[in-house]
Amino acid sequence: MYRGRTLTLSFPPFTFWVKRIIIASVVIFFLQVLLGAVTPLGKGYFELYAGLVPALVVHYGMVWQLLTYSFLHGSVGHVLINMLMLWMFGAQEEQDWGPKRFIEFYLFCIAGAALVTIAVAYSPLPGVTPATTTMGASGGVYGILMAFGMLYGDMMKAKYMVAIMIFLVIIATFQPAQGGIANFAHLGGLLFGFLYIKFLPKGGLTFGASEKYFSLRNAFYRWKRRRAARKFEVYMREHNRTVEFDEHGNYIPPDEMNKKNGGSKSGWVN
Repeated sequence: MYRGRTLTLSFPPFTFWVKRIIIASVVIFFLQVLLGAVTPLGKGYFELYAGLVPALVVHYGMVWQLLTYSFLHGSVGHVLINMLMLWMFGAQEEQDWGPKRFIEFYLFCIAGAALVTIAVAYSPLPGVTPATTTMGASGGVYGILMAFGMLYGDMMKAKYMVAIMIFLVIIATFQPAQGGIANFAHLGGLLFGFLYIKFLPKGGLTFGASEKYFSLRNAFYRWKRRRAARKFEVYMREHNRTVEFDEHGNYIPPDEMNKKNGGSKSGWVN
């Protein structure tokens, strides 16, 4: 891991969201194993309900599957590799971004990977079907790896690792014996990780949306203030009195009206 300009081989910390995602994934995988041992039918229903089944999302509105599928895994190796990659690379990003932006990014990649998987499931590609169940955090993990390569690539040459990883995923995607439709979730995670880092606001979606909201709200309030000022000016002229407001709707006192530079303004402020 990098600490400023120093490269160390120490293990990363278990940051807030990384730790919780790992715990949740391990607990749910244990539940899958327990259900499989006690009632295989119950395990099948659980995975059908919480996994990603494109047909159920599209035709029955089970939209929670866009996120819940990431907590289910198919084998011990599957969950261990995903959680290890999440810990090794995600912890560094959460430290740099903060918990709020990190979880936003992770869920963005998870949901994006799910949408790509659904789109592919309904495509004419051979060997894909909307009835296939997809499980695993690979979409989010691959998004994290893409971000890591883009943000830290020059320091750690991680961009070469990402390039090799993308190549291997693309090859595996078109090999049905290597995972079939589930591999498209990997590509979806890579794609949405790239889009987030490249095009979204540096503060994240939530920050960008809040900035836009407050900008629009303030613009609306300024418009209301200017409108009220114009109405008040008309009302006062009808009563043979003169008042003036500046372009922002701020009241100009009478002793300031004739000053060339406009003087200081009081009353309503922006």
